[in-house]
Amino acid sequence: MEIERYFARIGLTAAPSRDAEGLALLQRAHRRAIGFENLAIPLGEGIRIDSASVFEKLVLHRRGGYCFEQNRLLSDVLSALGLVNRPLLARVLLGLPELAAPPRTHTLVLVNLGGAAWIADAGFGGSYVPPLPLEDGAQAQTPDGAWHRLLRSGERGALGGEWRLERAGAASATDGRSADHGDWQPQYVFDLAEVAQDDLEMGNHWTATRPGTRFTTLCVASVVLENGFAAMTDRQLTIHRDGVAEVREVADAGDYARTLREVMGIDLSDEQAARLPLWNAG
Repeated sequence: MEIERYFARIGLTAAPSRDAEGLALLQRAHRRAIGFENLAIPLGEGIRIDSASVFEKLVLHRRGGYCFEQNRLLSDVLSALGLVNRPLLARVLLGLPELAAPPRTHTLVLVNLGGAAWIADAGFGGSYVPPLPLEDGAQAQTPDGAWHRLLRSGERGALGGEWRLERAGAASATDGRSADHGDWQPQYVFDLAEVAQDDLEMGNHWTATRPGTRFTTLCVASVVLENGFAAMTDRQLTIHRDGVAEVREVADAGDYARTLREVMGIDLSDEQAARLPLWNAG
């Protein structure tokens, strides 16, 4: 892949070091520059998750994407940097009742850093998830003030996954699904089973086509800010900076496209924005 063009897209002038600090730098630059979005679904464009299609969309066309796209790109970059990695599949628990067991529709990346296993995730749209070592109780704080931790949640093959990612932080620094308090809340659970490309294709197809789900009924976008988080669900925009949240309604298709470009780093034309169902209901 043309890694220099990727670095230009995320604002890096040189390859990061191949260690924990370099991984954190790379992932954060990625999430700050390439917004999370599902807009290809309501636009009827379809979502392809092979390497060439993802690179063309997210890097060359300066669009965003959701987890199957974002973490495909991140994985390819890590491989190009010489870091062994592979995909994992997770069940997203954010906003769901306790004991829920949703399908495995989220993907993240397991990375080998000097013989130690880490998780990296450039494709979780709910909040910013920092890289974490695969260790029970591992914690990290993000610039938005939130804490994140990994816990062993079960044995291999358990429905609830071997690992559980939790977050404690302001609800306004999320996409709105977080409960309005700062206690630890589950984000997703995952196991370490091998994942084939066709497993990812199946998860992507379900996510992009299943009627009545978040990604087939809503228009969503989010991005990591220097000291906060911005999220747009349909016409509501929330920007969290320095512990303060600003909420407003997007006025029209032109305002929507402009917000995507200026806040989310997503190039969507006014004409494309006007075709979204937000303005064509009924």
